[in-house]
Amino acid sequence: MNHRTGRNDESPDLARDLAMVSRIEAVPSILRLICKNTGMGFAAVARVTDRTWTACAVEDHLNFGLLPGGQLELETTLCFESRAARAPIVIDNFSNDPVYRGHHTARIYNLGSYISVPIVLPDGSYFGNLCAIDPHPVELSGARTVGMFEVFADLIAIQIVTEGRQKAVEDALQREREISSLREQFIAVLGHDLRNPLSAVSATAELLALRKNEPDLVKIGQRLKTTTLRMARLIDDVLDFARGRLGSGIGVSIDDVDDLGAALRVVVAEVREANPDRVLADDLAIGTRVRCDRTRVQQLLSNLLGNAVTHGSAALPVIVQARVENGEFVLSVSNGGNPIAPEVLGRVFEPYWRPPTSKPGGGLGLGLYICKQIVSAHSGTLEVRSSDTDGTCFVARLPVGV
Repeated sequence: MNHRTGRNDESPDLARDLAMVSRIEAVPSILRLICKNTGMGFAAVARVTDRTWTACAVEDHLNFGLLPGGQLELETTLCFESRAARAPIVIDNFSNDPVYRGHHTARIYNLGSYISVPIVLPDGSYFGNLCAIDPHPVELSGARTVGMFEVFADLIAIQIVTEGRQKAVEDALQREREISSLREQFIAVLGHDLRNPLSAVSATAELLALRKNEPDLVKIGQRLKTTTLRMARLIDDVLDFARGRLGSGIGVSIDDVDDLGAALRVVVAEVREANPDRVLADDLAIGTRVRCDRTRVQQLLSNLLGNAVTHGSAALPVIVQARVENGEFVLSVSNGGNPIAPEVLGRVFEPYWRPPTSKPGGGLGLGLYICKQIVSAHSGTLEVRSSDTDGTCFVARLPVGV
């Protein structure tokens, strides 16, 4: 059977519509059922505009030769007339049909029978036609056959809308992922570039702190050292976050650590020095070798302590405990004060999350997220519990023999 192709319209909208129909899993089955139940040799879903007729899906037992994406000259098809009338066209036999006998469509494509039903979307817009052809006469005008085509056309219309919405959601999600990736790359570059000027500020603070004969300068130097230390930790958190989100994850260097208790005491001392008005009680009874990343575990404790000092009651102590029990290194940090509300307790490890009661300038909301990533990199767990009676307690558990 011969056919003539029309203009080659490859507009983005048409490509989108073709892809959308190709994703509807029911369409091939619908076309097969049409051919099987009617005896027609060719069935198709066509995208029909005021300019083009394009096959979106086909079932071809006639060797008609039209594939998805193939086009016919619109004026040579009866879909052109069906679209204009927004009504089905059903022809059992072109030879004796009172309206379409001798019609140019039958001559061009050597047709004996034809049916075309409009596919109208729920919003009233015209998508195209569900059609079938055969070189031999076939009885198609019965209510059952026409009803089958109309039901299938309605089903396809609903599926087209559903696929369009799904694609829009997927495209929006992809755009958000791309924007998020660019944002995190920018954060990583910015954090890296901030290190050089911060190093200069830190060196200046060290020099001022050495001016023992000028107490005022020493105080300024100490204050500046505390500030640069906090800034350095913020930069570290940002870089760790960016690395984690960009796919490389939090880097750890696991090794046998014999002095983990001493390393953690250094962290506690730094936090005490930075917060002289707060009471920090520590019970660090490790007493054995722990296989871990020493620096990362120090960072874990530093972030947990920073969180406790920031959000805990200034009138109550912050308590740090560390020990090895049942083959696990267990580190806990507790503070008193208002508990974390149960409905938000599960969100505390999310990046950028901060409690509604947080004061402006209290940090980026990455500290606990970084803690969770460090613990996960050690194949451990990090949990939190919070209540009026017992306060808030974060407990990290790391396998000793990771």
